[in-house]
Amino acid sequence: MLWYNVNKLFISNKLSNMIKKVYHLSTCSTCKRIIKELELVDKGFELQNVKEQPVSESVLDDLVKTSGSYEGLFNRRSVLYRERNLKEQALTEDDYKVLLLEHYSFLKRPVIQIGEIFFIGNAKKTIEEAKVLIATL
Repeated sequence: MLWYNVNKLFISNKLSNMIKKVYHLSTCSTCKRIIKELELVDKGFELQNVKEQPVSESVLDDLVKTSGSYEGLFNRRSVLYRERNLKEQALTEDDYKVLLLEHYSFLKRPVIQIGEIFFIGNAKKTIEEAKVLIATL
């Protein structure tokens, strides 16, 4: 049991010195709910509104390492997705990347970053996993 507590303390100290950031849309009620539920502001997370400050290509490349593909980062519920009739197009990974960099609404939200770990989207399982890690901070 002592090893577990020491290991948990080590992980906690290591994570506390890392980047703690949330990429979100300030007008999104789901993002607001999750930020509040996880108490991210109180826990020192930096908030980046992707509408005002879009995700950079380097951050997007880091995200794809977690998701496995640009398509995995893509928000199919976006109004632009429907307006542009993208469902009917055969999009490639390059297409997804261009679209993600082109407009903030194509990115699944929120994206919670803790060090090099990213939690992408608002699926219940994703938020629960983030909650477990955040509890160690």
